[in-house]
Amino acid sequence: MKTLARPFMVAALIGITTQPAVSADSAYRIAVVDPNRVVEQSPQYEAARDALQREIEERERDLREQQEQITALQRQLERDGPLMSESELQRLQNDIRSRTRKVKYARDEFQDDFALRQNELRTKLSRQVQEVVVELAKEQKIDLILSEGLVYANPRIDISDLVIERLKQEFNRNSGPRADASAPR
Repeated sequence: MKTLARPFMVAALIGITTQPAVSADSAYRIAVVDPNRVVEQSPQYEAARDALQREIEERERDLREQQEQITALQRQLERDGPLMSESELQRLQNDIRSRTRKVKYARDEFQDDFALRQNELRTKLSRQVQEVVVELAKEQKIDLILSEGLVYANPRIDISDLVIERLKQEFNRNSGPRADASAPR
C-alpha cells in the first residue's frame, strides 16, 4: 500500500509545483506611493502649514511681549529695589514670579497645542491621501499599491505624482468658491 501511495504523492507534488500560481492572462498591476512626499507636496498641507505658521507667529509675539514686560520689571527691581519699601518690594517680586509662571504655562500650553495641531493636520491629510490612492487604484485598475518600507521601486510604477495632482485638483475645487466669495467686487 505504501508503494502505491508514494508514486501518487510524487505525481501530485509534481502537478502542484508545475501549476502556474495565476493564469497568464491575469497580470497584476502594482504601484507605489510615497505618502510622506505626497502629504508634504500637497497644496492642502501647504495651506494648513501657512495658517498654522501665522498662528504660531502671533502667539510667539504675545509671549515675547510678556517676557519683555517681565524683563522690564526685573530691571526696575534691580534699579529701584534698594529704595523701595518692604511692601513695594514684596509686591514687585510677587508680580514678577506670577508673570513668569503665567508665561511658562502659556509657553507649555502653546507647545502642546502646536504638537496636537500638527498631528491633527497630518492625520486629516493622511486620510485624504488614502482616499485619493483608493480612487486612483479603482480608476486605473491597480491591484496592489505599496508604500513605506520599500527598498527599491521602479519610478514607472510610482503614482505619487498622480496622487499629488489629484490632491491639487481637490484643493482647487474646494477652495475655489470660497476664494471667489472673499474676493473684492
